[in-house]
Amino acid sequence: MALMHTPQKDETFNAAPFALKNIDGRTLSFDDIKGEKGTVLAFICNHCPYVQAIIERMVEDFKTLQDLGIGCAAIMPNDTNNYPEDSFENMKKFAEKHGFSFPYLIDDSQETARAYDAICTPDIFGFDAQDRLQYRGRLDSAGPNAADTSTTKELVNAMKEIAQSGYSSAPQFSSMGCSIKWK
Repeated sequence: MALMHTPQKDETFNAAPFALKNIDGRTLSFDDIKGEKGTVLAFICNHCPYVQAIIERMVEDFKTLQDLGIGCAAIMPNDTNNYPEDSFENMKKFAEKHGFSFPYLIDDSQETARAYDAICTPDIFGFDAQDRLQYRGRLDSAGPNAADTSTTKELVNAMKEIAQSGYSSAPQFSSMGCSIKWK
């Protein structure tokens, strides 16, 4: 079943602190990921068909954002006991297969997902340079469908504007995906 959240920017919602294990074994915090011009966090998992549909585009868009001074990371919040395809070892394989240039963190306790009120995978959060939530929405206008020449890169466009002006004037559209698999 697909879930959607209501997109919203909330200048009163600051990025919640966390310390999560990256696929390389290091523990990283929001401050370790934070970019000079903003930060994007995407709650994803390995097995969700919605994530699988966008992952190549997400990797490409994250590289674009990183080149602009925007820090990016993905966080896997699912219960790995009941969903072993999302295990830490499988996260490593997934990241390698798709050429991640950004951290892929495991949220074993699910406390980070709860702190961000993440609902589905993918669920994407964009913060300005002061760590205020300015974007919450989908990756692009194609959603889980194949992208084409008419696809709007909503996250990239919003984060470019946020990096330049501190906010995004573009409308934000709900992401759609699989529910987070809570323990």
